Amino acid sequence: MIFASFMQAVNTNVPVDRPPTIWEAFQVSMFRAVWIAAFVSNIGTWMQNTAGVWLITTLSESSVLVSLMQTATSLPVFLLSVPAGVIADLVDRRKLLLVTQLFMAAAALTLAVTTLLGFSTSWSVLLLTFLLGVGAAFNAPAWQTVASELVPRHLLPAALTLNGVSINAARAVGPALGGLIIAYYSPGYVFLLNSLSFLGTCWVLYQWKRTNVVSNLPSEHFVSALRAGIRYVQFSPSIHAILIRASAFTFGASALWALLSLVIARKLHLSSGTYGAMLSCLGAGAVTGALLMDYIRQVLPTNRRIILGLIGFAIATVALGTAPSVSYLYPMMYVAGISWLLTLTSFNVAVQLNLPKWVQARVLSIYLLVFQGGMAFGSLIWGSVASRFGLETALLAAAGWLLVSTLLAIPLPVIQADKLNLAPAGTWAEPENHTDVDPDDGPVVVMIEYRIDPVRLPDFLRAAEGLKRIRMRDGALRVGVFTDIARPERQVEFYTVASWGEHLRQHQRFTQEDLVVERMVKQFHLGPNPPLVTHFVTQTDKITDMPAPIQTPSAATLEGQ
Repeated sequence: MIFASFMQAVNTNVPVDRPPTIWEAFQVSMFRAVWIAAFVSNIGTWMQNTAGVWLITTLSESSVLVSLMQTATSLPVFLLSVPAGVIADLVDRRKLLLVTQLFMAAAALTLAVTTLLGFSTSWSVLLLTFLLGVGAAFNAPAWQTVASELVPRHLLPAALTLNGVSINAARAVGPALGGLIIAYYSPGYVFLLNSLSFLGTCWVLYQWKRTNVVSNLPSEHFVSALRAGIRYVQFSPSIHAILIRASAFTFGASALWALLSLVIARKLHLSSGTYGAMLSCLGAGAVTGALLMDYIRQVLPTNRRIILGLIGFAIATVALGTAPSVSYLYPMMYVAGISWLLTLTSFNVAVQLNLPKWVQARVLSIYLLVFQGGMAFGSLIWGSVASRFGLETALLAAAGWLLVSTLLAIPLPVIQADKLNLAPAGTWAEPENHTDVDPDDGPVVVMIEYRIDPVRLPDFLRAAEGLKRIRMRDGALRVGVFTDIARPERQVEFYTVASWGEHLRQHQRFTQEDLVVERMVKQFHLGPNPPLVTHFVTQTDKITDMPAPIQTPSAATLEGQ
């Protein structure tokens, strides 16, 4: 029974249409320029990662401190990505990206200077790596949305795959260059080159003539925007599946990334050059996976791609824990790179295709939080297990976790969202308003009156449940459907929203896909006229503007007189 359910889960949503090739995204000139700049910056980042891990490996004998390098990189994203995503949805993303790139350049430069002057300690390296992670945390949600702004939706999977090529081709080149510079010079020069690599990205971003979206809606406050992002995730089952399965994958996969340097240095007693070569094999495998992605997307649905990637990465993790020699590890790291790209790109494409523009950075920030949280927490756990029970035990346990996590495909399949139309529906008319309503006035109660045949009431209520989820996802605090007991055919849907401005934003959040659900509900309505919609607004602030009530003397006072 379990095997049958498993096969049913992995065979869902097989693509029918042939997707565009990944190279078509390069036809967009601005995307091409951003990609090249990001590739150079990614090389610097991977050089930095290699040098940082190797430097702290030489400065400390502690396995936990070495594994904390991964935590120092991932923890800021875990702590700051959600507020960073809110900010990215509220401000000019281009300006935000320029600030974060310059901040990371300054942190890398500081690390370079302290290392070259001989002032570096394990804790100073961890601190400056953490600061680089802070910059990356504020950069990541906005950067994740750049591709969707530069290319049309049908090219987004190709653009995201190319972004994976950028990161992983840089992983193939950066560690090797970093290892050579460490071997012949100093990690400080690697940090210096990384600080310079941010400048090209800054220049391209400066040249980007981003089209700002002009809205006549009141500006959204930080706290309400944060709540909107969390609420969207809370009421989106498709996002739940991606988040849970991505966190399970990164928790298990973090063991390989966190413990690879220890296997090379402590178990095999080899140099930083070998460690760099291993990372290059991982990068080369990922690039190979990206180049094969056009074919893989045609023959494998999303669930199968994720499961295949999980199994491949688990095999490579077992190989790292039991490796008899270094020559055995090179092809296994190549397999790990293919598996990493396959799984990571599948998750990235799935989450972005499930998001409308208005909440994109916020939900991506939550996705990054879950992803990097799995990396940070997993690195700490597997490092502790390795310190207590040995490297082999930690890596075999992580591989076992990855294999067991493939069973999540049964209850939590990742759907393919290529055909979703998440453009604003634009079908909601502006509410009739004959009073002075401020955007901050509220709460707001919206009532929609239907005429329903009592015989069809159960079907209507089932359809209304889908609409209820959409209302809650887009801003409603409470939703319900009530029956008029005097006239049972009269059904009244109500929902409350925190403020008038938030309700107006709901009008723009309703998508073409949501329109299908709304039509399913409205088909039960009887009569020639559409359902009657009424709006009620609490205006408590207006009470302070009213004249004070006349004070009537009490009976006791009159008797005293």
